[in-house]
Order: sequence, then C-alpha cells, then structure tokens
Amino acid sequence: MGLSRSAKDLIRRVPVNRSTVTMASRYTAASALKRLPFPLRPQPVPGSVELPKVKGTLGADYDTDWARRYPARMARVLVLQGLVRPTMQALASPTIHGIDRLHDLEGPAIFAANHHSHIDTPLVLSTIPEPWRHHMFVVAAADYFFGNKVTAPLSALVIGAIPMERQKIGRKSADDAAELLAEGWSMLIFPEGGRSPDGWGQPFRGGAAYLSLRCDVPVVPIHVEGTGRILRKGRTIPAPSPTTLTFGRPLRPAEGEDSRRFGARIEAEVAALADEDATDWYEARKRAHAKASPSLQGPEELGAWRRTWALGDRGPKRRRPGPNRWPDLS
Repeated sequence: MGLSRSAKDLIRRVPVNRSTVTMASRYTAASALKRLPFPLRPQPVPGSVELPKVKGTLGADYDTDWARRYPARMARVLVLQGLVRPTMQALASPTIHGIDRLHDLEGPAIFAANHHSHIDTPLVLSTIPEPWRHHMFVVAAADYFFGNKVTAPLSALVIGAIPMERQKIGRKSADDAAELLAEGWSMLIFPEGGRSPDGWGQPFRGGAAYLSLRCDVPVVPIHVEGTGRILRKGRTIPAPSPTTLTFGRPLRPAEGEDSRRFGARIEAEVAALADEDATDWYEARKRAHAKASPSLQGPEELGAWRRTWALGDRGPKRRRPGPNRWPDLS
C-alpha cells in the first residue's frame, strides 16, 4: 500500500538533521574499512600486547638540538648582546661582585643561583663573563617554558633552554644535560625549581649536585638580589630597581660526598653570599665558617606579615604616600 501524496509532501517538509546524517555516513565508512582485507587495513592488536608510547614533541620531550647549531647560536648572541644586556642595564642596573673568584675556573661549569623572578635568567646570562656566557644552556621547567608550540622554540632559541621536569630528575632531561656538559657547554640552573612566592628562598633540589657528581664539573654559586622588586611572582609589569649579583668560589664535591650533602652545601654557600651582600665579606665568612649564616628561607614559624616585614629593604617596593593635602570638599 503506497503513501498518499499528502504524506509524501509532509515527509519532504521534515527538516533533516545534518549531524545525524554525517555520523551515519562516518559509521558506514568505518564499517566498510573494517571489511577490507589485510593489506588495505592494519591488523587488530591483541589486548595482551602493550603498544609502544608515541614520543611527544612538547614538554620534557621537546628536542632542542637545533638550538646548539651555528645559525641559532649566532642569533642568540645577537639577541643577548644587542637586546638583553642593554635592557637589563636599564631595568636592573646590576652591581656585580666576586667575578675575580672565577679567575682559576677552566672548562664547563654549573652556575647555580637563587630564584625570585623571571628577570633572573636574562640578568644572570648577561652578567656571566666570557668564555661561559655564549657557550651555555639553561635548565628550564618543562611544564612552563615548553608547554606549547610558541614558548618552546622561543625558550630554546633566546636563552638556549632545555626542558627538565621540576618534580623529579627524569632520565631524558638528566641525560641531555649531562651530554651537553660533556661537550663543553656550561649550565645555568635555579635549584629552587621555581620562583619565590613571598620574597624568601625555597629549599634547593638536587639537580645541580647530581649533575656535578655525574659529570665531574664544578658548581659556581650565585646570589641574585633585587629582582623580586622588579618583577615578582604574580606581577606582569616590571618596575626598574637596582640589583646585585654575587659570585662565589667554584665548589666541587668532597670525597665520599653524595648529592644530598653536596646540594645542602651549595645552598649554604648561596646563603653565605646573601649574607655577604647584606653585611660585609669578613662578617659573612665568620658566620659561614660557624655554619651560622642566615637561612635563605627566612625566619620560621612566623606569620606571613612578619615574614614580609623581616625582608626589610629586600621586600617588594611599596608606593610611597604622597604629601599631605587638605581634602577637596567642593
């Protein structure tokens, strides 16, 4: 029994859901693909077989080998000398102490500094003397600097960064850093693993000590002061402020010293450099010898406002109140 003309007209007027039609066509195409013989489609993998992991292209898996080739190196030199150094001079006005302590240093080294701001990396890179300045790579957080297709190549090109996981020392990250150190490259690392949240330091992690022991290269401690006033964590617009960088004597692990103890000694030396900057060399050395240098992490068991108050002049810049004026009552 056929449909009447009115029923056929009603069916034609019913709107067609295009998404349903598209899904149906895809389902039909998938079914047809499954019916193809073996050469034209892949064989199914048994559930007991573990498939190999597909190598990623971002994060800790980002390949930075191209950043060590000659064109990238020349571009980085031009950016560092022509843009970064003048900007840091204008923005940070760095005062540098302790360069003479590197007089006997030869070959590659690991430069380990405290970390308060994104300004730290370009500032330290522009003040480290030759021949290490232009033959250096930076260890950067894989999740932050290599998280997308824009920041990853920029980080590798501009600062020569390689990715490293912050929560652990991954085999690939450590192997990449060790290979570059073996090739004569020096390394800049911030052992705290991230910027200071409140102006005080954070405990050092073991990456610098581990790589020093593994690759038999010295560690140069550096204390950076003042960058938190320029661009502290949570701020987006920098404010000019003077800074100080103090270089310490190169450190090597003692016989039988493991990475944990050596890492603690690196942190203690950076704390001694901070004390030297705040007081003077002689008093700071006496306290360091007595293992009484003020901690980079600040006073413990204090409230947030007291920790901020204890920072003194090292704390964030505060806006000075203007002159007293009579209120405008008009």
